[in-house]
Amino acid sequence: MPGAIHAEGLVKTFGDVRALDGVDLDVPEGTVLGLLGPNGAGKTTTVRCLTTLLRPDSGKAVVAGVDVLKHPDAVRRSIGLSGQFAAVDEYLTGRENLQMVGQLYQMRAKAAKQRAAELLEQFNLADAADRPAKTYSGGMRRRLDLAAALVVSPPVMFMDEPTTGLDPRNRQQLWEVIKQLVSGGTTLLLTTQYLEEADHLAHDIAVVDHGRVIAQGTSDQLKAQTGGERVEVVVHEREHIADAAALLDRYSLRGLDNGDVTVEEHTRRLTVPVTGGAKLLAEIIRELDTRGIEIDDIGLRRPTLDDVFLSLTGHVAETADPSEANGKEAVK
Repeated sequence: MPGAIHAEGLVKTFGDVRALDGVDLDVPEGTVLGLLGPNGAGKTTTVRCLTTLLRPDSGKAVVAGVDVLKHPDAVRRSIGLSGQFAAVDEYLTGRENLQMVGQLYQMRAKAAKQRAAELLEQFNLADAADRPAKTYSGGMRRRLDLAAALVVSPPVMFMDEPTTGLDPRNRQQLWEVIKQLVSGGTTLLLTTQYLEEADHLAHDIAVVDHGRVIAQGTSDQLKAQTGGERVEVVVHEREHIADAAALLDRYSLRGLDNGDVTVEEHTRRLTVPVTGGAKLLAEIIRELDTRGIEIDDIGLRRPTLDDVFLSLTGHVAETADPSEANGKEAVK
């Protein structure tokens, strides 16, 4: 059975640019798929096709059991969407924005008012509820936009880089809201450039580049492709590099003789892929001390988005998503 979000062979072109080149996705009900990749990879175009804002040139998409191409109106009634930029009416208050969205979804006035009050409280906007949105900070507008996407508690949510412009506290708050939604049965497709965000939220991650899904798996599975964890050591004396390399090789993830330790002679930095986390790091520190190898720095490093993406593609895309120049963000 296809998931709550299902796509097969989605293709979308803008002139000579092939923004989507056969995207396949399947998101089981009640889970989070993180669509991971840099700007220009096709994340926003994928979201716009799945949410009826763009019509793909070819392929198939089903959302909440409804064919996106055949019944777009029915799809819109079953989804919530938060785009990359806050889409709120600046001249209405926060409360009025949310009540308006509820009434557009044909909620009764009393129910829309009650739901607006709940969301204003949930998103820490109650104190500013009756101020015009144009007086809000960027982070406040972002939270109001996200609240608007949740007015009708849709079974399927799309969030396109939802934490853009949020400070760490508000980002953590949003993550908690998302976790609550998913625990209640909501299915979510989340686009992000941040591996940390996918770590916290996604059950599965699809990495996209040039309109194709080039890898899919859990966060740990993707990180394993780049060597997983790495210990980095900077020795104090150059003559200790060889001894430190021999020691680190014993802890290598793959256990190859002198094949896993990367040495940068000019910086006296040694790097080795490992598994074992902080416990292993403490053991290495003790061993270095026992052998009298003085160090200037040591740390345990996990892969970043750049590490994962570079490992898979050999480059970082820098161009903007073509769909951004061919359509406006939707208002919920």
